[in-house]
Amino acid sequence: MEKYVYLFHEGNGNMRDLLGGKGANLAEMTRIGLPVPYGFTITTEACNAYYESNKSIPALVEMQVLEALTHLEEKMGKKLGDPENPLLVSVRSGSVFSMPGMMDTILNLGMNDETVVGMAKLTNNPRFAYDSYRRFIQMFSDVVLEIDSYYFEQLLEETREQKGYTSDPELTAEDWQEVIKGYKEIVRKHTRKDFPQDPKNQLFLAINAVFNSWNNQRAIVYRRLNKIPDHLGTAVNVQSMVFGNMGNDSGTGVAFTRNPSTGEPELYGEYLINAQGEDVVAGIRTPQAISTLKSEMPEVYQQFSETAKRLEQHYKEMQDIEFTVERGKLFILQTRSGKRTAQAAIRIAVDMVKEGIIDRKQALLRVDPDQLNQLLHRRIDEKAERKILAKGLPASPGAATGQVVFDADEAEQLGNDGKKVILVRPETTPDDIHGIVASQAIVTSRGGMTSHAAVVARGMGKACICGCEALKIDVKAKQLIVGETVVNYGDMITIDGSTGEIMLGEIPMIDPELSPEFQLLLSWADQERKIGVRANADNPEDARKAFEFGAGGVGLCRTEHMFMEQGRLPIVQKMIIAENDEERMEAIEQLLPMQQGDFEGIFEAMQGYPVTIRLLDPPLHEFLPDKEELLVEVTKLQILDPQSDELKQKEKLLRKVRQLDEFNPMLGLRGCRLGMVHPEIYEMQVKAIFYAAAKLAEKGMEVNPEIMIPLVGHINELKSMRELVIETAQRVEEETGRNFKYTIGTMIEIPRAALTADQIAEEADFFSFGTNDLTQTTFGYSRDDAEGKFLQSYIETKVLPQNPFAVLDQDGVGKLVETGVKLGRKTNPTLKTGICGEHGGEKSSIDFCYRTGLDYVSCSPYRVPLARLAAAQATIRQEQKKCEAYTPV
Repeated sequence: MEKYVYLFHEGNGNMRDLLGGKGANLAEMTRIGLPVPYGFTITTEACNAYYESNKSIPALVEMQVLEALTHLEEKMGKKLGDPENPLLVSVRSGSVFSMPGMMDTILNLGMNDETVVGMAKLTNNPRFAYDSYRRFIQMFSDVVLEIDSYYFEQLLEETREQKGYTSDPELTAEDWQEVIKGYKEIVRKHTRKDFPQDPKNQLFLAINAVFNSWNNQRAIVYRRLNKIPDHLGTAVNVQSMVFGNMGNDSGTGVAFTRNPSTGEPELYGEYLINAQGEDVVAGIRTPQAISTLKSEMPEVYQQFSETAKRLEQHYKEMQDIEFTVERGKLFILQTRSGKRTAQAAIRIAVDMVKEGIIDRKQALLRVDPDQLNQLLHRRIDEKAERKILAKGLPASPGAATGQVVFDADEAEQLGNDGKKVILVRPETTPDDIHGIVASQAIVTSRGGMTSHAAVVARGMGKACICGCEALKIDVKAKQLIVGETVVNYGDMITIDGSTGEIMLGEIPMIDPELSPEFQLLLSWADQERKIGVRANADNPEDARKAFEFGAGGVGLCRTEHMFMEQGRLPIVQKMIIAENDEERMEAIEQLLPMQQGDFEGIFEAMQGYPVTIRLLDPPLHEFLPDKEELLVEVTKLQILDPQSDELKQKEKLLRKVRQLDEFNPMLGLRGCRLGMVHPEIYEMQVKAIFYAAAKLAEKGMEVNPEIMIPLVGHINELKSMRELVIETAQRVEEETGRNFKYTIGTMIEIPRAALTADQIAEEADFFSFGTNDLTQTTFGYSRDDAEGKFLQSYIETKVLPQNPFAVLDQDGVGKLVETGVKLGRKTNPTLKTGICGEHGGEKSSIDFCYRTGLDYVSCSPYRVPLARLAAAQATIRQEQKKCEAYTPV
């Protein structure tokens, strides 16, 4: 008989796939003897069985739940629904991967009109009992009965105002009874039924709701954002309740074993006296820092501090712990690996190595390469004047500027339109996820550093400020007010998530610097990785930045980008529209010293590392004005000034634009085809490369140019262009008296090139796979058209698992890369291979490149640190797989 339900003591921490993250951790904490309220977990397989049974709980699952409930009742000495000694439970979801705020929780299940009386007598605290009952009605109605929580909050707010109260703890038992009566009326009005009183019925309705929440909209969005598979399902954890709202010797909190923003080795978190757990994360009350618990409850603080260290040592990872204190007794409700900023992830990984908790390889695997982008964002210039509007809690570091918006839908709309927005809310809920994604940053007036807004923002690497109580936010009027200052919808503000400061207007920012811990971690990565990391750099400034970030050379220098610079475009246009060879050569001679200066700067920045220079690639018409705009200008001049010289020039330009116009420019006169038709252009570029090399040789500097012929599809193209490069190099050698060390290769971006790589390798010293174009030519997609029209729909409907222009399509494009490498090295065993598309900075694509045997990846300068770390992780994982596969004889 299949087992769908596990008591906590029956599981362990290795059963995440079955018990979910929460269930596995609860089982593991129970196993190692921590004070965990007892309970049981309904498995992820039960969730899948629920959906297979057309969204109904199978009989076998129901039977096992009731058996587990009996065990729980015996263990606790209480019974669900017993008016004299009632058992109350919490019902929580628990997916395999942490999904903060995406799933739903129910507390105090088992309360009804009878058990609330029993709880009041047992605790000698009627106020606590009725407060717990009203919380349960509100949560259950929201999560299970799908009645908007707004109606309950509105009634509660009206009650507080009528009684003259400012906070919930001021309400008496009689007040709560009045509120409960109103809550029941809300339920009756919206469901046309009474609030369910049978606790077992409540339990199964709650289990249904948790299973259903696996496929609610916010869960689907979160899974899509974090690439979590849909088939995993969620577990359900049923756990006996402990109460943090039984008086001033009780409380609840959330704490991290280290600071999740900075990584400092200190307890970091918040708690509330006389409150339940949802109060901390919901942002209804602003909590106190965990450090103040030392003076409020010193013994509890000491016990919690020791437990936190024990958990960290056990899991060898920074922990995010939920706890409750009931009448002076500590209970650990949950622990999991704590979400953290990139800055914190790096420091924690490095510190744990120094403390002997983990080794260097584990440390490298602990940091997600994608997170490193957070560290490479700008921060506010310290010299800039700051008009500080207010200050809240620094919930997620980084700085951002944007227009104020008060609604998640508006944030999404404006964000999709290319506007930079900052979402400002009293607090955020999981339903705001789409607005948070589209925003530069988030600001809330309520909640703490473990609230929904803070946790989600940190996970996404967005700046966030929470608990800024000075802000009076009027969502309807679309205003935020601080004192006499009014900030309206659309006004610009700047926030600093590291200090909690909110400032008026746009403030200058500066580039980041790499911390010593970051540098150390990357040095460990360099020691481990076995694949090189280069950068795509089109000018000396990019090359310098790449070198600063640890690039081992330039993997792609797109020379056409040099022609786009101010002052050069007219000369390029002159070269294109030349009526004869003499005019064209005149323009080419003007471009040569400009190109030479660029190459000198790039070579100098790279200090002897290899520099792969791709000769001119795009269609020539891209350098000319837009045909439609030019036609309008010509027509106007024909009417207004038909004899002017300007008209003659414009007509000449229009003729050339029409002459060069192509039905499909991507597959037209570009790449090596341009060099075949206009060899003088490529000859000029090659001269510029070697003149630059000669110039630096005079200074005693080493130069290592790699000349790349683009868009080769046939060996004869490369053979012809190779001859041009060699002959040009020889002429420059004779002219300068210098001998140059250089290589000649090609960019593999046409499927035919990959399939005939054994032939092409006869004329190539290296292959560089241009996976941007290789993806376009393999799929038959125009990237601009695909991303603008149908690609997103393909991803959402799972026609494609992800955007193939962002993540390498290993099954299709990857096979061409593998074929190209294998065939190329069959002909030329010393053939150097690399990748220079955007995939060179994406972690799973880098892993593929390492497994395929490429020598290097190349990416944008700001992604070089990411690539260095991802390359090390690829090496470590492959070594681990080899070790696992090895079986001693």
